[in-house]
Amino acid sequence: MLPHAKTRSVLLALLALTALAAAESPQDSADLPTYRSTASEVRVTFFATDENNHVLETLTKADFAVVDGETVVRNFRSFARSEETALDLVVLVDLSASVAPRFRVAIGDVLQLVAREQPTSDDRIAVLSFGGTQDYGGAFRQASSIRPVVLCSGGCHASDSMAKLQAAKSGGLTPLFDALIFAADFIAQHRRAGVQPVLILFSDGNDTISVHSASEALRAAQGAGTMIYAVDLGSSLTSGGKFLQRVADGTGGRYFYPRFSGNQGAAALLNTVFEDLRASYVVTYDLPSHQAGFHALRLLPTHNLNLTFHSRGGYNYEPSDR
Repeated sequence: MLPHAKTRSVLLALLALTALAAAESPQDSADLPTYRSTASEVRVTFFATDENNHVLETLTKADFAVVDGETVVRNFRSFARSEETALDLVVLVDLSASVAPRFRVAIGDVLQLVAREQPTSDDRIAVLSFGGTQDYGGAFRQASSIRPVVLCSGGCHASDSMAKLQAAKSGGLTPLFDALIFAADFIAQHRRAGVQPVLILFSDGNDTISVHSASEALRAAQGAGTMIYAVDLGSSLTSGGKFLQRVADGTGGRYFYPRFSGNQGAAALLNTVFEDLRASYVVTYDLPSHQAGFHALRLLPTHNLNLTFHSRGGYNYEPSDR
């Protein structure tokens, strides 16, 4: 969301039916995640929350406007409830040394999430980890400088990988950005039609060893079409926490402040995900500009300024004749 002053400016622009000037610098745009589009239609999945951070069950197309680059969009091709009712859940857990104070709480939350997986459900869960000291074939070794590990993918509650996760110890450096790119690739390869992918990230948001940058990690997450729910394992809001906020906001998910899991638990987290999914809408509209490259995207309220809209932060348009 923009600050109140900018929001009010946008609303005035809407009432006057004029275009909104872009407020972001090129550097800011480069830090936003993207997804690719080659069609003439833009499709945005979103949900809204009120001033108390409660999800809104009912919305109308008069409640919001889309700001796509410099264009305010009010004429939509379609507006309807999202038909994605099943869930592909990927849990990415940081096992590095920096999360040691909250390490066991995070492991407990992951095990609770896995325990909720039902074999007969359309929902699927996978658990990935990075960093830490993990047990491979009976021998412990540092895993913080190698590729993240897929502990299980479907049927996690019956997998011995959970026993390995319980036996893991925090330690080593933190390849967070590389791990996010790995998770995004995993999601893209396993995505099912009509199913919403969601990534729950347990981390303090700090990175110490990745080959890739924060910007590349954000763009990869957006490209996979996943919503990120980031649980901050830090003791207070730090620069790492700010990155977690940015990646959650930029993918249409949510950020949970430090101590969230200790106070509310994994059950409350998963309930939030399902509430958001059930309250999601899809809006489509004509592509405002056929200029190749990044298009910043946001949804803003038109009447109730206390509403917050959660959606992707932008997309990368590539003309089909290229």
